[in-house]
Amino acid sequence: MLVVETIGKVRTDYFVKKKAIKEIARDRKLSRNTVRKIIRSGATEFRYTPRKHQPMPQLESHKDLLDALLKKDAEDNGRRRRTAKSLYGELRQNGYPGAYDSVQRYVRRWRREHDQLTGPTFIPLSFSPADAYQFDWSHEIVVLAGVTTTVKVAHIRLCHSRFFLAIAYPRETQEMVFDAHDRAFRTFGGACARGIYDNMKTAVETVFIGKERRFNRRFAQMCSHYLVEPVACTPASGWEKGQVENQVGLVRDNFFTPRLHVPSLEALNAGLLDRCLQYARDTRHPEFKDKTIWEVFETEKPMLIEYRGPFDGFHEVEATASKTCLVTFDRNKYSIHAKAARRPVQIRAYAERLVVWCDGEIVPDHPRQFGRDRVVYDPWHYLPVLARKPGALRNGAPFKGWVLPPGLGAIHKRLVGHTDGDRQFVAILAAVLDDGLEAVEMACREAVTAGVCSKDAVLNILARHRDGPPPPAVATPITLALSQEPVADCARYDTLRQRPEVYDAAA
Repeated sequence: MLVVETIGKVRTDYFVKKKAIKEIARDRKLSRNTVRKIIRSGATEFRYTPRKHQPMPQLESHKDLLDALLKKDAEDNGRRRRTAKSLYGELRQNGYPGAYDSVQRYVRRWRREHDQLTGPTFIPLSFSPADAYQFDWSHEIVVLAGVTTTVKVAHIRLCHSRFFLAIAYPRETQEMVFDAHDRAFRTFGGACARGIYDNMKTAVETVFIGKERRFNRRFAQMCSHYLVEPVACTPASGWEKGQVENQVGLVRDNFFTPRLHVPSLEALNAGLLDRCLQYARDTRHPEFKDKTIWEVFETEKPMLIEYRGPFDGFHEVEATASKTCLVTFDRNKYSIHAKAARRPVQIRAYAERLVVWCDGEIVPDHPRQFGRDRVVYDPWHYLPVLARKPGALRNGAPFKGWVLPPGLGAIHKRLVGHTDGDRQFVAILAAVLDDGLEAVEMACREAVTAGVCSKDAVLNILARHRDGPPPPAVATPITLALSQEPVADCARYDTLRQRPEVYDAAA
């Protein structure tokens, strides 16, 4: 094909330099007919005319089958759409003798005509201030405390101002969803009228026809608390929350590349918050070109629904405590008070802690663990059992590495060498059940100061503190006052004594 430059040179030779067609053909190494075509057409560019009909001698008899396969693919999800090579294999099984190239060209042309090659088209969306926010999850890889770890990142984005937050969690569970919303609304200073989500299981229980959904009861409670109307996207239609979908790639490229090395999850989230704020202050808004994202957010902030305070965002499960005073949750074990052993309990899992309830009482509250096969003990939970079995103090698993208060620790060190030291110390610990840890610790310090480190001394000090100071003296009324004070004279009792001979005479 003639390039534009060659056509321009031929036209210049003929119209400007007045060269003959024969001379131009010889100098430019072109045929005379080509030179005549350039001069007579007046065009500055030539294109091949596409062929209107492509003969398919081998494919013609199998075209109906191929069309049916392509139509079926168009109706299915894009991930299950077959490639041209797969379609070629099916045609070969049905007797197609032709080449793969013919099938590939036909598939490409068919999908172009049916808008399947370039994908669907969209309508740009516009949101009013405080109208809606979008929520989504992503998975990122970081080096956490020296270990390569995959963390789940919650993305929340205000649709009008484009201000967003990214918060990392070890899980993608419902309690993490609650915590992410509370952190975001607390940072934003409020919430929007609508929240746009995909059909994640932690929010949506059932997907009906159209936009109708049955939301999870706890998730609906959270939305009611913050006065938010939840809206779920059409399945496999990520463009309905395109802002947060694009945010996932933006955060990954700008915040997690190169791979982050952080000592803890708290440090990671503190760094993410600083980066989100800095990005909002440095980046121009895509619609309001003369303002940054942060400036647009400042104008949107007063229009947000007022922050209602934290939602009690927990995920509750039923369990039964074991005879060793342990409950199991998420492949880890946690100790509970001895009075709840062998009884049904309710475990409320929060993003960072675990609360166990029994008969309307907390028994107990533990920091949450996210590893596997970990056992979290609190030795004080086993104190009633230890009072009955003092020998367990030496080898009991909950008491390994037990860090005691200073006074109790000093008493324990003094009693270790005694033959009945463990029994005495357990008796002192048992006093905590009645008098409280603070009173027992104070008595232990007083005993150590006095140099008497024994069970009897500590319990005696506790008894004295328990009885309290003597009551104040009662004022005697004037009417009851004595007019003559009695004299203490023990000699008066001698008059009552008689000599032995007097008794003998009487006998």
